[in-house]
This record gives sequence, C-alpha cells and structure tokens, in this order.
Amino acid sequence: MEIQNATLASLSVDGRGSYGIGASAVERTEDLYTYLRITDIRDDGTLNMADLKSVDDEKASQYLLKPNDIVFARTGASTGRNYFYDGTDGEFVYAGFLIKFSIDPNKVNPKYVKYYCMSDAYKGWIHSFNTGSTRGNINAQTLGGMPVPIPPRSQQDGIVDILSSLEKKIRKNTEINDNLEQQAQALFKKMFPDVLEDTASDCFESIISFSNGKKRPQSGGSVPVYGGNGILAYTSEVNANNCVVIGRVGAYCGNTFLCQGNCWVSDNAIQAKSKNEDSQIFVYYLLKNASLPTRHIGTGQPLMTQGILNAIPVSVPEQNAINNFIDNVSPMHKLISANLEENSKLAKTRDILLPQLMSGELDVSEIDI
Repeated sequence: MEIQNATLASLSVDGRGSYGIGASAVERTEDLYTYLRITDIRDDGTLNMADLKSVDDEKASQYLLKPNDIVFARTGASTGRNYFYDGTDGEFVYAGFLIKFSIDPNKVNPKYVKYYCMSDAYKGWIHSFNTGSTRGNINAQTLGGMPVPIPPRSQQDGIVDILSSLEKKIRKNTEINDNLEQQAQALFKKMFPDVLEDTASDCFESIISFSNGKKRPQSGGSVPVYGGNGILAYTSEVNANNCVVIGRVGAYCGNTFLCQGNCWVSDNAIQAKSKNEDSQIFVYYLLKNASLPTRHIGTGQPLMTQGILNAIPVSVPEQNAINNFIDNVSPMHKLISANLEENSKLAKTRDILLPQLMSGELDVSEIDI
C-alpha cells in the first residue's frame, strides 16, 4: 500500500491554522453562541456537554466552527487534545486556547485526519513537545507542520467507515443514557421539591480525595477512569467502586458522576460513598441538586475539599421516600450501566483496530463491523 507524506497545513483549506477568540465564558443561554473551550473536550475527542458555556462578544460569529474543522488544545497538560466538528453537536465558537484547521475534503477524507489524531503516532509527536518539566505548548505554525501519512483514498474511506460505525454505537448509547438521567433528575425534583436541610457528612460513610502520584493509570481494560469531567478512558486497575465522583479543582469543580461497579478515580476528583450503599443513587442526585460551595486558590481557581463537601447543606428526606425514588430510578440506572459497559467494549475494539488500520497491518476489506 502506497503511503504519501503530507502535513496538517497542506491538508487544510487555507494552508494554516487559526487561533480562537480571546473572550471570557458566560453562563450558557440560547441567545448566545455556545463556547467551546479546552475543558469541554475529553481525551477521546468527544465533548463534555454537561458544563458548556456561552460567549458574549460582537466578533463571536467570526469564530464559528464549520463541518470538517478540527481544533487542537495548544497549551498546558491538555496540549494536543482535539475535537473534530461535523455539525452534529450544535453550533460552537472556539476559544483562544484552541487552534483550528479546516480540512479540505478534496485532499483527504477529513475524518481520516480525525482518527489519525487519535493514533499512537500522533500522541508520540505531541509528547515530544511536553517532556520533562517543560509545559506543553504548540503554536499554529508548528502544528501545521505535523506529519500525516496519507494512504490511498479507498483505504482512508474504509478506515473511516469502520471506526465511525463503532463511534455511532457509542454515541447512541450515550444519548440514551443522557435521556434516562434527565428523566431520573426530573423525578427527583418532583419528589423532593422542599425537604429539611442537613449536612453532607451525615450522608457519607467516607469521602476520599485521591492523590497517589499518578492522575491516570495505564490504558486498556474495561474499568472506567473518572476525572473531574467524567469518564476519561478505560483501564484494568481499580481504586474505587460504587461511589459518587465529584470534580475537585478548576473548571470541573463540582461536576458530579455516579459510578456503579469498579472504577478508577483520578486525583482531580473526590470519591464519596453513602453510609447506606443502597442509597448511593439517591446521594448522587442529592449532590447534583445541592448548592456546592468552593474556595479559591491561586488566581481564583475554584477548589473542592473534603471539609467543604462535608459541610454542604443538603436535603435529606425520610427513608421511605428515598426507597420509593430508588425503586423508580434503579431500572434506568441498570440500563445506563449496561450501556456504559458496552461503550467500554466498543472503545476497546476501536483502540485495538486503530493502530492496525493506520499502519496498514489490517486491510479494511478484512473487517466487518
């Protein structure tokens, strides 16, 4: 199979990358454009839709993403994190710490570039700019010079068809889970509109903030890795189970997730376990609806601590009401767990196929998804 050498810039419409708008985020509203920031992009290239903000700037429309645009984080620990825009997630204005390249479909299958930017070869290239004590930082010119191996168009199209089919299944499961959780959230608000206040510490058996020297275990496996913005990856290591995960620092501070089963909780999140394990689902929705105060550090970065979490005023109703709520939402969360398990298997399949397809080790005609 003949492989041609290209650069990211040479595959783009205008031959260069563009920086996003330098504006502050504001609370999300339908009257303003949605603002895409580094913190909204997960490591796997999907978006965390739970904490999106808006941008209020007269020049915002000049920075709208268009289909086949791909944006890259250009600084910090997130350097190289990227998101491919196909128009299905809504309209976005991209922020100043992102660099955009508009991929030309006449030169390459745009989604092939997306998948290349998930490969080990890409990650290795990015890692060369983020070694030792050097803080990762890539400008548009450097990023535009990134080498991209280009196989024949038929191979590109086959790679995209195979990997896209897996991601469509993952996306569908995620949409189902989002809908189920919205239903459970609505039920919680209906059943518990106004109940007595207590403190969070009376609900928890233990609250643990992990700081074990590594934020992320080795990838591979089916155990979800939770950070402050949800599931980041999958591993075979376990350091928590059946708990509520709360983001503890920065833009993710206060984000709340439910882990049913084994998981790994990274050190940018706090694990909280209910005193009554049967009430774990209730505690999850309790915290999602509680007012989560934080303190601030450094230049105003928000921080959640165990002490703050213990002192949070929360609403604790009678146990009979809690049991009634759990009986209603448990079937929803069983389906959510099943979908998450399937997604982990699909993601693992994708991650196994990706390097073999990119290297040409596997011919696209040999794969049937």
